Amino acid sequence: MRMPIEELRQFYGEPSGRLVRRLLADRLEGAWGEADGCDVLGLGYATPWLGAFVGARRLIAAMPSGQGVEVWPRGARNRAVLVDDRALPFAAGSFDRVLVVHALEEADDVRALMAEAIRVLSPAGRIILVAAARGGLWARAESTPFGHGRPFTRRQLERLVREVGLEPAAWSQTLYVPPWPVLYGMADGFEQVGRRLVPGAAGLILLEATRQAYALARTAEQTERVPLLEGGLEPARAGRDSRRALVEPVEHA
Repeated sequence: MRMPIEELRQFYGEPSGRLVRRLLADRLEGAWGEADGCDVLGLGYATPWLGAFVGARRLIAAMPSGQGVEVWPRGARNRAVLVDDRALPFAAGSFDRVLVVHALEEADDVRALMAEAIRVLSPAGRIILVAAARGGLWARAESTPFGHGRPFTRRQLERLVREVGLEPAAWSQTLYVPPWPVLYGMADGFEQVGRRLVPGAAGLILLEATRQAYALARTAEQTERVPLLEGGLEPARAGRDSRRALVEPVEHA
């Protein structure tokens, strides 16, 4: 059962939620920037971040029926819709960017959800999955949305996207500070130290993926290195394609 919309809204109005909003926004801004001229879909509960995609041609928030829906944005024409996450009400190839937040962990059928997200993704589109990290303390904090449902490891997310026909392009982690308000003032320091010394302590994993244009036969020894983007997912703004330091090989069968 999904966390109700009322509890999600309440969480993101509290200090813990405001911290998550800021740290995750930093990663997303670096990855997609202003998304100029793009059609952007937020699937799950993505409204805390959708408004940052300045210049987008269209922004839609699709909220699963088990969660509930809220009017978004407030004070303007509503762009939020209640959906069956296994049958999205959009035509194939409708969106250049798809952001999946608070969707995978509590999905009844995660592969069906992903199949729909891919169906509405344009051929050159990009998708970012955000999920609670299995090894992080936030996945154990039931007072937060990340303590509900199934957390993931990076390998599990990579396997998931490949099973539905995508190819991992970049990944990152954030939310290294423990879910203890007394430490929130040191969150930026935890981010810097955690990335270098205790990467397994992150609370959130981000994985960006694209459509697999074609498949190449590889031997078991061959690998492709997928970038970990310093400071988060920071390739460039939408429409550009660059990556920073390459680390952590992603093996292909």
